[in-house]
Amino acid sequence: MSRKSSLPGRVTNAAMVSIQSQVPEQAMSAGVLGTNRSGQGVRLREDGLIVTAGYLVIEAEQVWITSSDGRGAPGYIVAHDYDSGLALLGTAVPIGADILQPGTCENLYPGDQVQICHLGEKIPSRHKLVAKQEFAGRWEYLLDEALYVTPPIEDWAGAALLNDTGEVCGIGSLMLDIPVSAFATAPGNMFIPLQLITPWIDEMCACGRRLTPPRPWLGTLIQEYEGKLILVGIYNHCPAHEAGLAPGDIIVAVNDEPVTGLSDLLRKVWSLGSAGVTVPVTITRAGRLRRHLIHSKDRVEYYSPKVSASIN
Repeated sequence: MSRKSSLPGRVTNAAMVSIQSQVPEQAMSAGVLGTNRSGQGVRLREDGLIVTAGYLVIEAEQVWITSSDGRGAPGYIVAHDYDSGLALLGTAVPIGADILQPGTCENLYPGDQVQICHLGEKIPSRHKLVAKQEFAGRWEYLLDEALYVTPPIEDWAGAALLNDTGEVCGIGSLMLDIPVSAFATAPGNMFIPLQLITPWIDEMCACGRRLTPPRPWLGTLIQEYEGKLILVGIYNHCPAHEAGLAPGDIIVAVNDEPVTGLSDLLRKVWSLGSAGVTVPVTITRAGRLRRHLIHSKDRVEYYSPKVSASIN
């Protein structure tokens, strides 16, 4: 279904903030995401609550936030939601009052015109929603329905995607090639639907996370290539590492059920229970089948500046 949205014309980028974070070199995410990270976020509430892409501040020991008019202040992490990939932040002192209301993407369809608020422009830029579809990330991450937009912006991390009423419906996460036909791709951005956390924002502010049971985490990076699910990285001292898996292993089954792709693998792992459940995984290594029992954990136990871990 495709339709043209009536885009709001009076929205500005005044609610946007820039974010810089510093992460210890020994942090588990440092090898993949680096130790100096920068992006942006959007202020959602009059109390200064900011939402951004979680990877900008995972394991950060210092955060600095600057408003669109140049006022800066130390920032702090209010909450993380690793399932969605979003984080909530606050500032030590107020640095602005402009906000954008949270909204949904329920009434947006491929082909609709949308707007993106980002610090690269004074007013929102205009784009096209080209797809609402699944996204599976190799870091044990899955969105049932991500938002794909073209043309891309360069400063996508934490940018705010607006729906047809000027509300924030998505947070910028990636730049990638998006299939636009059976034979062609185009560069674009992937946005995380904000509605994945909206019902739990108050709970997250109070508790630092959602209180739903955490998903089992294995500590792997899995790349889907030519129909194979290849372990391209394993975090040291994490569940898969302790169970004897190694980079180069190919996962062929979970709980003795064949896996057909990365999203299928993740859903099969998560269907076994919450963090702490034992996950039987069958791999091939050097042409031989091997079965391993992985005692899963909650990834929150590892994503901390106090954790000394690296990646193979």
